[in-house]
Amino acid sequence: MKRKHKRLTFVVIALLLLAGAAALVLTAFEENIVFFHSPTDVVTKHPGPDRRLRLGGLVEEGSVEKEAGSAMVRFRITDLANSVPVVYQGILPDLFREGQGVVAEGRLRDGVFQADGVLAKHDENYMPPEVADALKQSGKWDEMSETMKRQGHVTKDGAK
Repeated sequence: MKRKHKRLTFVVIALLLLAGAAALVLTAFEENIVFFHSPTDVVTKHPGPDRRLRLGGLVEEGSVEKEAGSAMVRFRITDLANSVPVVYQGILPDLFREGQGVVAEGRLRDGVFQADGVLAKHDENYMPPEVADALKQSGKWDEMSETMKRQGHVTKDGAK
C-alpha cells in the first residue's frame, strides 16, 4: 500500500471517530436539556410526559394548598392567560407566595405539573420573556415591583 493511501485511510478513520464522538455528546446534551415554558405554551403545545421542562409564571392567587402533616403543596402557575396545576413535595423557597414569580422544574403528567424543584424570584430573570411581557402589559409587573421595593428587596433596576 502506498504511503498516501495509508495517510488517507488514517484521516478517514479519524474523521469517523470524531463524528461518532460528536454524535454521542449531542445525544447526551439533548437528553439533559430542560426547556423553559409559560403556562400558555404548556396548554397549547402539550409536551409529552417524559419531557423535562421548566414552567415559569406567577403563583395564582388563592391556589396554594398545603397538605397537613406533609411537605406536599399544590398550587397553580399562571401567565394571566392560562394556568397549570402544580404538585410539589418539598420545602418551598422563602420568596414563594401567591402573586410572586416562580419557576418549577419537572414533568407534566395527566395535566398536572409534577415539580421536583421550585425557584421563587421577583424579577424576569426567573421567568420566560413572554410571561414577563404579559405581566408588564397587564400592570401586574408594576405591582410586583412596588411590593418588592416596600419589602426591601432589590429590583432589577437596583432600587431598594
